[in-house]
Amino acid sequence: MTIVFFAGGCFWGIEAAFQQVPGVKQTRVGYMGGTKPEPTYQQVCSDTTGHAETVAIEYDESIAGFNNLLDIFFTHHDPTEIDRQGPDIGSQYRSVIFYTTLEQKNEAISYIEDLNNSDKFQKPVVTEVIPAPVFYPAEDYHQSYYLKIRERYGSRIV
Repeated sequence: MTIVFFAGGCFWGIEAAFQQVPGVKQTRVGYMGGTKPEPTYQQVCSDTTGHAETVAIEYDESIAGFNNLLDIFFTHHDPTEIDRQGPDIGSQYRSVIFYTTLEQKNEAISYIEDLNNSDKFQKPVVTEVIPAPVFYPAEDYHQSYYLKIRERYGSRIV
């Protein structure tokens, strides 16, 4: 199993997208890239800790190749926005790939270069590609949030 961490806005939607991918064995939402150890959701939302809302994705490379994960990641958020996604504003919503292997780093950089050389976006991709720091899992009520909501309210959610 391999792990990568993606941040691209609210972690609920990003996590839900990856939970449906064959080869993704586990997801967890949490916080990365900040200065405060063991931050809480309220602290991260205050935009004072430097953390990004992040999804940890454990996957089987032979089933879910990293390039496939990049396709999904770049389809489920706007990587041209700095510190925001839709109505969510703040550095906690920035676009980041926190890599765990040199191969992930190289593939991510190449993928972003290809996006920037295409006509897919009107503006350049601002997604950061940086080594994975400590991952702090979010509170339990955030884990698999959309799956919990779907169970409660039915399939009309997500």
